[in-house]
Amino acid sequence: MTTTDAPVPPPAPVVKTDAVPPRPAGRRRSEGTVLNVFSHGVLVIWAILVVLPLLWAVMTSFKDDSSIFGSPWALPDKLHFDNWSRAWSQAHMSDYFLNTVLVVGGSLIGTLVLGSMAAYVLARFDFPGNRFIYYLFVGGMSFPIMLALVPLFYVVNNMGMLNTIHGLILVYIAYSLPFTVFFLTAFFRTLPTSVAEAAFVDGASHTRTFFQIMLPMARPGLISVGIFNFLGQWNQYMLPTVLNTDPDKKVLTQGLVQLAVSQGYKGDWSGLFAGLVMAMLPVLAAYIIFQRQVVAGLTAGALK
Repeated sequence: MTTTDAPVPPPAPVVKTDAVPPRPAGRRRSEGTVLNVFSHGVLVIWAILVVLPLLWAVMTSFKDDSSIFGSPWALPDKLHFDNWSRAWSQAHMSDYFLNTVLVVGGSLIGTLVLGSMAAYVLARFDFPGNRFIYYLFVGGMSFPIMLALVPLFYVVNNMGMLNTIHGLILVYIAYSLPFTVFFLTAFFRTLPTSVAEAAFVDGASHTRTFFQIMLPMARPGLISVGIFNFLGQWNQYMLPTVLNTDPDKKVLTQGLVQLAVSQGYKGDWSGLFAGLVMAMLPVLAAYIIFQRQVVAGLTAGALK
């Protein structure tokens, strides 16, 4: 006698009563829309707060003094280009501009060359004291410049470089090196080592490998840190005020202050705004031209 066993049914799935049901797609889309509207609203407000003062300064630079105080928010009745010519010639903004170009240009080149060389060695070579030297540069970023003004004045004076262009260039380089080394060290670590190893196999020296291979590959990082150093050095006021008291060697920030206080309460406000726009234009032009390179340099380390 044979018997056939009935198939055992599979166990019923256990339904968790405390499971959270998925949110409807429409609700997710509505939340995303609200978030986008909020973020775009914040960006629009921030853009207005940044752009309006710049436009107002440019508009005011073409007014006369009476219009500045009588109708500050109105458009100029006519474009007073004499404000710019007066600020450029009579207020000696041309001399201040030239001194600033010399100081910032020399210090920017020196900072990028020395900073990239130091960052490359710290990022690529292991030697005793590597991390110690790196953390010294990092510590230099946190040292307040206010505490170094008095000893820095005596050091520069004892070296015979007080009230000189090259003395100010050396101080700017020393002031900008910590951030430059910190930024470029992290960037050089993201570059592939196979290219440098291939250059060594072909007989290239360390100097040739750095200047002809690794440095061109680090161009996005150099442009990014160069823009940041340019902004900081161009707008620097405290260091030249302490170390550069010669009227013939003053920079733009000192010249703007001199223009503001030259006539006491009867200051040349139209010329002052024209000089302000003159000092502001190179910074805006540099950022607009290299905007893509700055973003690429900041994100290159995360993408590699």
